Amino acid sequence: MLSDDVEPLSINSDPAEEQVDEDDQEDASSTILPGGSSPSLHFSKSCLKNVFSVILLFLYLLLMAVAVFLVYQTIADFREKLKHPVMSVSYKEVSLYDAPGIALYPGKAELLTCKHHYYDYIPPLVNPGQPGEIDCVIERINYTDPFTNQSKKHAVIVQGPQDVKKRELVFMQFHLNETDQDFSAIDYLLFSSFQEFLHSPNKSEFMKACESSYSSWKFSGGFRTWVKMSLVKTNEEDGREAVEFRQEISVVNYIERRIEARGNQLFFVVFEWKDPFIQEVQDIVTANPWNMIALLCGIFLALFKAADFAKLSVKWMIKIRKRHLKRRSSVLNHIS
Repeated sequence: MLSDDVEPLSINSDPAEEQVDEDDQEDASSTILPGGSSPSLHFSKSCLKNVFSVILLFLYLLLMAVAVFLVYQTIADFREKLKHPVMSVSYKEVSLYDAPGIALYPGKAELLTCKHHYYDYIPPLVNPGQPGEIDCVIERINYTDPFTNQSKKHAVIVQGPQDVKKRELVFMQFHLNETDQDFSAIDYLLFSSFQEFLHSPNKSEFMKACESSYSSWKFSGGFRTWVKMSLVKTNEEDGREAVEFRQEISVVNYIERRIEARGNQLFFVVFEWKDPFIQEVQDIVTANPWNMIALLCGIFLALFKAADFAKLSVKWMIKIRKRHLKRRSSVLNHIS
């Protein structure tokens, strides 16, 4: 009777099947004999094993669902990072800047003095409102307004400061006689390289392009306007480098001491570098494809392992069911 219930073991069987066969032998050897143990005890053991197998199978299915969700979330995060790169900001320290170009549009105002000073020291004005020393590289140019293509514009181009360690600055004084305006101001704009302007084959087109690309500002009459510049370089997606000036402007009132100064407006402006650091901005994609590939490989390995465990669990449940039916038939045969 016992020998009929025991299944022969296969040499190439896997560990799970060997365990199941050992359980078959154990349960077969414990088949109810006259005077043996109670059938309810064996039924409860079989029931507990079936319940445990079902719980383990659901656990594996849950792990597989979590793994699939992680795969989806990883791919979605990678695509989102590709669409939204992170802005990286770095600072490069220099001792000398490329001299910027300062384009001023004085209108009816006249440039009286222009001089380079160092260490933030500007000597007192000797003859304010009178022509003085012009110690700057200056170019005067007329060109067509790029926005209207009709009106002519007159610009005074001045070479900006270079030596940032000596705190080089450019001081300019303008004079406007018999103004009939309630408010008077002079427009100006900054562009990245004065030398590039000098070597340009068509300076009019160069200034039209600068006016289209750079922002313009104003400084008012009757004040000393102190402009501290900082430079920002941005690497575009197509490989080009865009340059932007940022300014900190402070305005100080000019105390008028001239006699018969009515109708004569004075303008004072100072241009200086704020610090020796050039800010470089670049877009960086934080999504790393190698990290994503490694994560996906780990998730897929977990999926395959979970599927293998689920398959073994199903086999285990089937063998337990067969063993239970076999034991039941053997009991019935014994009773009969």
